[in-house]
Amino acid sequence: MASRLIQRIVTAPTSGRGFSSSVRKVTLIPGDGIGPEISAAVQKIFEAASVPIEWEPVDVTPVRQADGKFGIPQAAIDSVNRNKIGLKGPLMTPVGKGHRSLNLALRKEFNLYANVRPCRSLPGYKTLYDDVNVVTIRENTEGEYSGIEHEIVDGVVQSIKLITEEASRRVAEFAFQYAKDNKRSKVTVVHKANIMRMSDGLFLRCCREMAEKYPEVKFEERYLDTVCLNMVQDPGKYDVLVMPNLYGDILSDMCAGLVGGLGLTPSGNIGLNGALFESVHGTAPDIAGKDLANPTALLLSAVMMLKHMELNDQADRIQDACFEVIKEGKYLTGDLGGKAKCSEFTQEICSKIK
Repeated sequence: MASRLIQRIVTAPTSGRGFSSSVRKVTLIPGDGIGPEISAAVQKIFEAASVPIEWEPVDVTPVRQADGKFGIPQAAIDSVNRNKIGLKGPLMTPVGKGHRSLNLALRKEFNLYANVRPCRSLPGYKTLYDDVNVVTIRENTEGEYSGIEHEIVDGVVQSIKLITEEASRRVAEFAFQYAKDNKRSKVTVVHKANIMRMSDGLFLRCCREMAEKYPEVKFEERYLDTVCLNMVQDPGKYDVLVMPNLYGDILSDMCAGLVGGLGLTPSGNIGLNGALFESVHGTAPDIAGKDLANPTALLLSAVMMLKHMELNDQADRIQDACFEVIKEGKYLTGDLGGKAKCSEFTQEICSKIK
């Protein structure tokens, strides 16, 4: 059952016009800071490409619930549960006691157990590394981010790292099925089982057992510190990486740095009953409302969403137009070394959609 579900979720054929021409509703969470601007840019580009979807914007500003705690508004929860697919801009989480990450809350609420982050070099955009093509797959629901913390005595806080066999098997199967469906050759499990023998050891064992079911995919085991060292020396050593939550958070951002940063990196969160695609950069409040934001990360996340929906023709045309604008270098936003406004960058992409 799990294998069939994963295949349905992650398979993204490279050709074809999709399974249906009917209009589908997609939940849109614009986000904070620059979120509304880059969300509007994506909507404009989708309109130019005649994408057959209807956006359903929702607000996820926390509301006080019956138990006195703050949580996601019920209307937003209902929208995602109803549509099974969503696109999310950046959300701000205040630092300090009593503030829980909304991103984490969304993953928990919808059981978005696998975060998929493709990092590949963009044609014409020069970085220190060439031909990077790595996919990080991060377990998204537990580990150090399980949210289990307490103060033992004054000045002593304990945070519990939770690793379960069920979640580890699930994300391991996802990683191998993803590699198979997307014609990737190798899966590397990233761990520290030499230190955390029980928790990371369990995760590693689940990956080993899953590797036996996918003999066509090469499998290797590497320590987190070794992977970080090798990644900055030669990212070509890796293909698909699967790892527990915290390691995935760190390593996926590091991989994004190889190709130009979080502003160019798409991300998707896959769950049992749906998927939420997002930009993973910050809210950039210093430039919010100034028409200076770069919508590329959210746009490429939206392209991932279209492929998930099997709207591959529209996805390819939008992606090609975006890459062409970046390669030409005439209308780049400030973070990419240019002087163009967000609206100018967006309009140029629209003009190149064929």
